[in-house]
Amino acid sequence: MKNIEKIKGLIAAPFTAFDKNNEINLEMVTEQQAMYKRNGLSGVFICGTTGESSALTMAEKKQLFKKWSEYKTPEFKVIAFLGGTCVKECRELAQYAQECNLDAVSITAPYYFKPANVNALALFCQEVASAVPDMPFYYYHIPIFTGVNFPMINFLEIADELIPNFAGIKYTYENMMDYQLCLNFKNKKYNILWGRDEMLLPALSIGAVSAVGSTYGYMTPVYLKVIALFKENKLEESAQMQLQAIRFIQLLDKFGGGCGKAFMKSIGFDLGKHRLPVMNLTNDQYAELTQLLEKMDFNQYCNK
Repeated sequence: MKNIEKIKGLIAAPFTAFDKNNEINLEMVTEQQAMYKRNGLSGVFICGTTGESSALTMAEKKQLFKKWSEYKTPEFKVIAFLGGTCVKECRELAQYAQECNLDAVSITAPYYFKPANVNALALFCQEVASAVPDMPFYYYHIPIFTGVNFPMINFLEIADELIPNFAGIKYTYENMMDYQLCLNFKNKKYNILWGRDEMLLPALSIGAVSAVGSTYGYMTPVYLKVIALFKENKLEESAQMQLQAIRFIQLLDKFGGGCGKAFMKSIGFDLGKHRLPVMNLTNDQYAELTQLLEKMDFNQYCNK
């Protein structure tokens, strides 16, 4: 596969909406995508970590693939995350993503029976990617969840030869040296999507042109300002905007994984609760978070 288009700009990792019965709420997809487009995002990475992929059934993922496909445009890409454990399920989902005419697919490393080495990881990816040879394929590097942490430059060297439809890496790790090597591999051949929202500015400084993250879905204006100021060489101002984003991200650490949907609720998007084992905020915690957001003037920085 040749001439794979690179995606530039910010890509949201959407939360999966659930209704009061904890079933997926497809109607919220319509509202989410409209808000993302209004705020200048370049696309979405659906059913990933933020989207609670491991808590979704295959049937639910297919429903989400189909619904999101209604809103893809040349300017708004939809990348579908397939999983990372069962090859047959990943291949089936990849083929369904292709039927839905989505823009790309992605998998993580297997996180139960882990690959013994980088060659085994590349072979696993090849088997999934070969199910959709005409569709761009991304590897999702997120060692904190998978426990698989090979240097991605080594993986890239193998994937370059092994996977014709290889498009790049969603790089969610802090190894900036490895990330920069990947960015510059074969004259910047691949789309290396940065995956740490709290470190967007450092990534921009070494060449990042695209990024995927959950907080872009509700704080797009902050990050677009980080990028704009960086491009204007106003580095101190850009750093201050990045710091503002970090202060909000600190609240995720304070309140835990169930805090993300509370941020969305604060801007008018009630996406329901998280599925177990992710813990939801108690009423008291939500009230405390709301007070903190008001004190920090979140309305000045959030999506509109």
